[in-house]
Amino acid sequence: MNRTRVKICGITRLEDALCAVEAGADSLGFVFYSKSPRAIEPQAAAEIIRKLPAFVTTTGLFVDADAEYIDLVIRETRIDLLQFHGDESPEFCNSFSRPFIKALRMKPGLNLNNEYQRYSDSQAILLDAYRPGVPGGTGEVFDWDLIPTPHKAPLILAGGLTCDNVAQAVEVVQPFAVDVSGGVEQSKGIKDAVKIVKFINEVTRAN
Repeated sequence: MNRTRVKICGITRLEDALCAVEAGADSLGFVFYSKSPRAIEPQAAAEIIRKLPAFVTTTGLFVDADAEYIDLVIRETRIDLLQFHGDESPEFCNSFSRPFIKALRMKPGLNLNNEYQRYSDSQAILLDAYRPGVPGGTGEVFDWDLIPTPHKAPLILAGGLTCDNVAQAVEVVQPFAVDVSGGVEQSKGIKDAVKIVKFINEVTRAN
């Protein structure tokens, strides 16, 4: 079985970033969405990113942001990958100098196979729980049985993952990667080193 990758999202502090890397995280996520309690300014993200070791993918999360702002973030941070959590069209997602992943919330009636086809240029599809008016970070788990198999694109599983349920999630869904934010926090935007290590260890165990 292929190894499931791990993305630790909502990074706001250098110490949390370095802890995640030391624990074995493959990617770090930075939230460029002002309404999020985990939002970070581009300059602050750039300072963290400059101090990261090689071979860690940095991901910028956006929600219906202006193209000008996304370009500014790319210039200031040199982020590796874009993650779109809003109603961005495939054409919009494709219009930047970086590869992207598209997040889909598991809204009732969502046709995943159609969405896979629409966003066929994405590096991966991220599936998250649906709550009206909340573009992500709900801390809620959705019904994994709703995910059609086999996966028609690299699948990133998000939504309410914790140290207690991520091993089961990996075994049931067999995603390319898992994405966690609140599940490894002391408080919103502040990570818990013990939880990060345990979370990644649980993913490794499930592999």
